[in-house]
Amino acid sequence: MKNINKAVLALCIQAALAGQIANAQDSGKKVEDKGLEQITVTAQKRTQSIQEVPISIATLSGEKFESMFSGGEDILALAVRVPGLYAETSNGRVAPRFYIRGLGNTDFDLAASQPVSIVMDDVVKENVILKSFPLFDVAQVEVIRGPQGTLFGRNTTAGIIKFDSVKPTESFDAYAKLGLGNLGTVNFEGAVGGGLAENLSARVSVLSQNREDWIDNAYTKEKDAFGGFDEKAWRAQLLYSPSENFSALFNVHGRELDGTASVFRANVFTKGSNDLNQNFDRDVVYYDGDVDGNGADNNPQTYENYGASLKLEFGFDGMDVTSITAIENAEGLSLGDIDGGVSLFAPADINGDGTEELTYPGFIAFGAVTQDNLDDLKQFTQEIRFASATTDALSWQAGAFYYDSSFNVTSIDGYYGATTVFHENTSWAVFSQLSYAVNDKLDITGGLRYTYDEKSLRVGAQNVNGFALVTGDASIQDYDDINVDDGQVNWELSANYRLNETTSVFARVANGFRAQTIQGRDVAFEGAPSVADSETINSIELGFKSDLLDNSLRLNVATFYYVIDDVQFSAIGGGANNTALINADKGIGYGFEVDAQYVVNDNLMLTAGYSYNHTEIQDDTLTVLPCGANPAFGSTGNCTVRDPRPDGFKASIDGNPFPQAPESIFNVTARYSMPMGNDGEVFVYTDWAYQGETSLFLYDSVEFTTDGNVEGGLRIGYENFANNYTVALFGRNITDAENVKGAIDFNNLTGIVNSPRIFGIEAKINFF
Repeated sequence: MKNINKAVLALCIQAALAGQIANAQDSGKKVEDKGLEQITVTAQKRTQSIQEVPISIATLSGEKFESMFSGGEDILALAVRVPGLYAETSNGRVAPRFYIRGLGNTDFDLAASQPVSIVMDDVVKENVILKSFPLFDVAQVEVIRGPQGTLFGRNTTAGIIKFDSVKPTESFDAYAKLGLGNLGTVNFEGAVGGGLAENLSARVSVLSQNREDWIDNAYTKEKDAFGGFDEKAWRAQLLYSPSENFSALFNVHGRELDGTASVFRANVFTKGSNDLNQNFDRDVVYYDGDVDGNGADNNPQTYENYGASLKLEFGFDGMDVTSITAIENAEGLSLGDIDGGVSLFAPADINGDGTEELTYPGFIAFGAVTQDNLDDLKQFTQEIRFASATTDALSWQAGAFYYDSSFNVTSIDGYYGATTVFHENTSWAVFSQLSYAVNDKLDITGGLRYTYDEKSLRVGAQNVNGFALVTGDASIQDYDDINVDDGQVNWELSANYRLNETTSVFARVANGFRAQTIQGRDVAFEGAPSVADSETINSIELGFKSDLLDNSLRLNVATFYYVIDDVQFSAIGGGANNTALINADKGIGYGFEVDAQYVVNDNLMLTAGYSYNHTEIQDDTLTVLPCGANPAFGSTGNCTVRDPRPDGFKASIDGNPFPQAPESIFNVTARYSMPMGNDGEVFVYTDWAYQGETSLFLYDSVEFTTDGNVEGGLRIGYENFANNYTVALFGRNITDAENVKGAIDFNNLTGIVNSPRIFGIEAKINFF
């Protein structure tokens, strides 16, 4: 059922209110310390205070992190919740695309590389499917801005998002959290951990996120045809620590997803405007997409992912040694009705009045439906790291890293049939970093890394069962294997100077590179594979970090400037909807970030963040085909292009911002609590995020530029400290804002929008 059971909801609310009233006699008692917490991070692969690290870093944890996922959100919920961080997708709950300081990659292929690295429990998740592993039982998230090529390697030119789960301890603890919401939303998260025997402890964590289908397919007259999901994930950890000088942490995890790929909505823009028009209905679409002849498939998506890692830590006299070995496996599929509506070749009585519509909504020249299968993804990584373990002024670490990955992607089109390509990637690196405390105020850090990266692509079966072979629009072609490799040295130099006990300033210059990339998706549509050369970034940032007003105000500010040579982009769209990798001559970016946290008093906590990112493509020879433009048919496209068009068709993108790079991000949270009795409090927590002007594609057009997207969340509840439970009403996207997040631009004005308002009740209990 779509709506939460009203009787259950009413009963839960009454129970929460009863608890509040019963504890209201002593409302003036302070129930916990409200001062600013001291945050430690591992951005430099060693534990440090966030205020001492000469890098721009933001962290998420606790209530601020958990509130984002109250309604069953996936990893994309992090978008614009941290200054400088954005995320989006055109592939449902898998294959997220991340951007830091405006730098990311819009490529939707399953082999796409990204300049933002995702690291979960010390293991890099390179493939886009691995990056979408669900978040649960998380201790802390670190958003590390700027190039991190020295310690973390290639493909970190924009930065890193680092997730650390709660680790096993010898002390018993457990929790269970259940949320019920509208649209049949049911979420459960829980964990239990503690000592099993002497020196042996474990922790098991689970997650279940469910939502019923809620979008109608008006073409097939099917109610609640899709839009839902069933996501299960788990993690088991075993920690063996017989002495202070040795520990072994074994981590095994998995996820299973059965849900809906991204929902594309045809002609929801009117030419000359970026406002959603009368064709947009959040609850209804018109899908005729079908690849197997059994009727509309309604954008199904299924994926499985399993992995394991072993982290060994050894302590010797004056030196620590860390080894991390990890494997990941994944497979699955997504299907999308890409045109988002009913094409000319599928007339139907859309309105039920006996009149057949040849195409709906609006004009759709031809249908497009594509299924992508990821098969046999295997990733293996090995890192070994040596680090000093003394109190000397000079500290150091050095190590080596190895990466190996292989998988194949089968793209199935209703006209061209099925085509399979095989990808392989091997990389190795050696690295070192030195830090020297010049005196009690100044620390200097330098790092160096050499990385070698090799990629290959082989084309397998083509146009299997494709009707295009019969019509002559396709043929079996013999493509040579593609092999590319590159080796580069990356470096960094930084300094941190403590002005006093509460304030420090830092400066950092860093270099990094994103390895060469191969794109084989166009082979499925009679196109050739494309290759992008490595991109290299040089970045400088300055900033200060301070804890002020008797440790009640934390204010961290950083400003940056970077230049990227041979910056990689994906030219997506045009009349043939091609996906080609290209290199621009240069790209630049500059701006700043502000992170603030303020404890106003014992009852009120505020946080705020703001970032400004200016990005610019610099290449006066580079052009792309925009929004359905097709010189072969004399079509100049469907949208209002504001770029010069030298030949009347292609758009010059010199001077344009990077795609999907918000110019500004602003977020704010507020938490107000009122003590209730000796053991509890009533609280109100709200969070809001603003996304400034964002161009969705490489070219500049009226229709595919967004601005002023705002979403807010709210939690109102009661927390009991004596019995360790919380009951809260929650809402995500509480204004039900309809924000455009992406688009498909090849044969009509198709848009992708955000999730609807989700509201409900959540209860959590902790055991110690």
